[in-house]
Amino acid sequence: TAPSSPAAGDQWFDTTSTVNAMKVYNGTAWKLMSDPPFSATGGTITTSGAYTIHTFTSSGTFTPNTIGSVEYLVVAGGGSGGGYHYAGGGGAGGYRNSCSTDTLSGGSSTIESSITLLGQAYAVTVGAGGAAQSGINNNGNSGNDSIFATITSIGGGGGKSDSTNNPAASGGSGGGGDHTGSGGTGTVGQGNNGGNGASGNGGGGGGAGSSGSAATGSNYSATAGDGGNGLASSITGTATTRAGGGGGGRYHTSTNNMGDGGSGGGGQGASGNRLATAGTVNTGSGGGGANHDANSSTVGGAGGSGIVIVRYLT
Repeated sequence: TAPSSPAAGDQWFDTTSTVNAMKVYNGTAWKLMSDPPFSATGGTITTSGAYTIHTFTSSGTFTPNTIGSVEYLVVAGGGSGGGYHYAGGGGAGGYRNSCSTDTLSGGSSTIESSITLLGQAYAVTVGAGGAAQSGINNNGNSGNDSIFATITSIGGGGGKSDSTNNPAASGGSGGGGDHTGSGGTGTVGQGNNGGNGASGNGGGGGGAGSSGSAATGSNYSATAGDGGNGLASSITGTATTRAGGGGGGRYHTSTNNMGDGGSGGGGQGASGNRLATAGTVNTGSGGGGANHDANSSTVGGAGGSGIVIVRYLT
């Protein structure tokens, strides 16, 4: 019988199956010694310790040579900030992770199970971030989904803009509310809610690790909400934080107290003549919310594009 607590490299002679054969434990499963070692093509390939890692910063194809188990990090594109008048920040893209060496702290995400793939091609979709939005009545644009095999991460919600009746968008993480509106709802297991706005200031977009902060106060004395923090993963061998929410936009004549972006690449909200900034590329982070003043800082920051990372034991 198989050893009860095997370590990678342990071997045994299996007489319980239809064909007596030597097997070796690869760290997650017993494999026939006669099977070819699991390998794959696609993305940018690196190694870390016993793992081979495939990183997709744009859409492509992952093609294993045989059946095998893989771990993944799939982050969708972040939403953009609202485009006018102390708008809400964009929500981070959905964050799904099965990296067995990670420990998540905060947020609604969990460590999921690895998945088993067949020896065939699998399309990989890396979601684009929501495009920058400007002008009255224009909420931020939601990000696009990222997809790998059976795993789909939902794009982040766009932030709410002043003077629109549409709410802040829900998504992987929700967009922040405008100065009178509520934040959007995040998806359980992928992200968190956006923060509510307050008079004259937008709420922060939700992040993978925490909800966006609500704005406080009113007009000149108010503070816009910060974006929710992202989550760190060591799936590549180096701890990297991704999927932060965008900061809310500040009352239009003020130059301070704009919302900061959440950790992991969230964009900063606008304030006075300070323009909103975009979520960082390939982090799935939300963009900052806009404001409105004589310098026309009325453009919300674009959402950051997502990323897909796959790894397996060599």
